[in-house]
Amino acid sequence: MKVAILGATGSIGGSALALAEAFPEYIEITALTCGRQVERLAGYVTKFRPGLVAVGGEAERDRLRGLLKDLGSPAPEILCGEAGQVAAAVESGAETVLSAIVGGAAMAPTFAAVGRGLRVALANKESLVMGGELVMPLARQTGAEIIPVDSEHSAIFQALGGQLNSQGLRRIILTASGGPFRGFTGKQLESVSREQALAHPRWSMGAKISCDSATMMNKGLEIIEAHHLFGLDYDRLDVLVHPQSIVHSIVEYLDGSQVAQLGPTDMRLPIAYAFSYPERWPLAEADRPGLAGLGPLDLAEVKFQGYTGHLTFERPDYETFPALNLARAAGRQGGMAPAVLTGANEAAVNMFLEGKIEFSAIVRIVEKVLEGSPVRPVEDIVGAIEAEREARRLAERFAGEMYKTS
Repeated sequence: MKVAILGATGSIGGSALALAEAFPEYIEITALTCGRQVERLAGYVTKFRPGLVAVGGEAERDRLRGLLKDLGSPAPEILCGEAGQVAAAVESGAETVLSAIVGGAAMAPTFAAVGRGLRVALANKESLVMGGELVMPLARQTGAEIIPVDSEHSAIFQALGGQLNSQGLRRIILTASGGPFRGFTGKQLESVSREQALAHPRWSMGAKISCDSATMMNKGLEIIEAHHLFGLDYDRLDVLVHPQSIVHSIVEYLDGSQVAQLGPTDMRLPIAYAFSYPERWPLAEADRPGLAGLGPLDLAEVKFQGYTGHLTFERPDYETFPALNLARAAGRQGGMAPAVLTGANEAAVNMFLEGKIEFSAIVRIVEKVLEGSPVRPVEDIVGAIEAEREARRLAERFAGEMYKTS
């Protein structure tokens, strides 16, 4: 199987390349992309020898060429910017495209891969949040397979037997770890630090996704993604806090029966399933490089807060974590609202990570941007991308006004 990895230097990309190392008989890397982390990319290019690489800009391309020369590695074709990301997806000979770019930047290459009728292993939720009204109909038209990689949506996909339809379902229950601030009050959230927000109790993720988990915006975006993937109305999409992160999500059928998918907190599992579907690779049994630390789940040994063998569940605190309802409302509104939500949140999270705003301001800024944005339909991906970019600009402006007057 020929695979292009978009966002190769992030945590998802690294996990996918670990699988490529473990199963070279299954995976051939045709393209790798990144934004600025060319030092890490150079090592991957040397190891996996893709024919095409895309980076953020000309400075990154020059830097990568120099690094590859120093490593004595032949340089592949190196492209830049959004056009390079799109080319990596559709012009590298890939049969499967792993979309793991963070944020709205994944929209154009993901849409291009779907338009080409390829299998898209979708780790970037913003592609569907921003453009699900366009992407899903296009996939049906071209025959593209969209296989979710998010652990929650992969769990639902597996519980449904590899289907993206909701026939016979009463509801879907997305599980959430609760993030690092589970149990906090709104007052406590006003003084949390960047380091606290990034200290996720169960998953090892990039900074942006970790911060989204801390606000629970990540789960709100996943509600919108699930709506598009599985075709359920928003009132049939629920969230349950499950701090052990062993049950990755649950589907409930019309007769009240529930089917859940359980597994370790390791993204190599859903990535491998997206690559191998409808088959499964022997991750838990194979003694191979790239699979260190993987093994079968032992429920009797699950440890949590001094207890062993316990799985616990609780309802979300919607008052302390308003991002959940904010995202659900944007999803219900539809049109450009989810793209505005995406852009405003991404800008606000970046400002928090840079120390420009407080943690508790993230969701307030996103809400203000949504209130100040007109209701418009989604007509094409160019419009969705521009709405996301305009929302970023508005978020930065509102943050400036907020902190100027405070």
